[in-house]
Amino acid sequence: MTAAPPVLLASDHVAGSVHVLTVPDGTEAGRLTGRHLSEHAGFLALPGGRTACVDDRRGELLVLDPFGDVLVETAIPVAVPAEHLACDPSGRWVAVTTGLGKNGEPWSDLLTVVDLATGDAARVRTRVGEPGVTVLGDGDPLVVLRHREPGALAVHRFTDLLGAPPGCPAATAHAHLPLPDDGHGDAQVPDLGQVFAATGVGVHRARRAGDALVTEPVIPWGSPARGWYLRLDPRRPALWSTLRGGPADPLRWPEWTNQAWCHDLDADRTTLTELGPGLVFRLALAQDHTAFTRIHPDGDELILLDADGETAHRVALPAMDGAPRRGGTPWEGVQRRAVAASPGSDWVAVTRGGHGEVHVFDARTGSEAARWKLDTPLHHGGHTMLRTRTDGAEGDPVGR
Repeated sequence: MTAAPPVLLASDHVAGSVHVLTVPDGTEAGRLTGRHLSEHAGFLALPGGRTACVDDRRGELLVLDPFGDVLVETAIPVAVPAEHLACDPSGRWVAVTTGLGKNGEPWSDLLTVVDLATGDAARVRTRVGEPGVTVLGDGDPLVVLRHREPGALAVHRFTDLLGAPPGCPAATAHAHLPLPDDGHGDAQVPDLGQVFAATGVGVHRARRAGDALVTEPVIPWGSPARGWYLRLDPRRPALWSTLRGGPADPLRWPEWTNQAWCHDLDADRTTLTELGPGLVFRLALAQDHTAFTRIHPDGDELILLDADGETAHRVALPAMDGAPRRGGTPWEGVQRRAVAASPGSDWVAVTRGGHGEVHVFDARTGSEAARWKLDTPLHHGGHTMLRTRTDGAEGDPVGR
């Protein structure tokens, strides 16, 4: 039996489209229209090559099976605008937090929990403020919310939340751990019941102990910069982030410094790799490489690191019309790039926001293998996920 080829899910959240394309040939294997996915909550890898995401317009949690006969496996109403999305290690218990959306400040305190096995769902009120979320297993699942200002890890029993009565009642956490007020970035190691939160001073970590958390030593950044994004490497027990330094003023973003940060959890060792100035944010994990895109007025590039954290390839990317420019911010009304890879494949996909283009690279050589032109612009770079049916990406149970 021939294995199914890898697939790329590419969401144009502005146009309301989701493309499902086989890699590297670009054959359309499925498509959704009228679906405006939350770019911030991202895609959540589930077992069997499936993916969860949130339609921010319809207010639905979608479970997609790009390898099955029917693309939309499940659609369950959830509170929006979706901020963060996570599940327990089994992929059954899902939590969705709410955040800003198109508003100037946080306004929603709603949290939705879902049992994908039964379709049961409940909404409760927690606390306004764009909370991050992880769902710990090992017995009855725990929902851990990462709050800011004041910073804290708040622990809820999933079964308590799922059993809440109608009317979105307030839910009180039964355990807390203090955090600095500037937390941004969440991860967990499923086998160990460990949860991680990125702050200015480093990565705070805690371990599940019954229905509570026990604090463990902070992992320092090892740099004057800090990470705003944190993810678990499902290929090995390691954490990844991109450290951003330089001026705080977003108008001076071309001067931002960027370092790839990787912390080997078994060896308790951190590796830093210089990436160059400009805008670098999310990263993607291929079979033997880690991929970053860097946007800068002097030229954009794809950067591929090898298994040792050394730079293997730097590949120039064609400029984008509407790209961030000097004197403006890199966030508002500009085009960006999304990068995607699968731990079970050597392919890396990079979007060219506003152009509707996807560039497919072979991470082993750094060469471009294909360039696709889609019929939607991929506004703001869109959002992407690359999967094989058995790549183990679900080992990171937090939406990306």
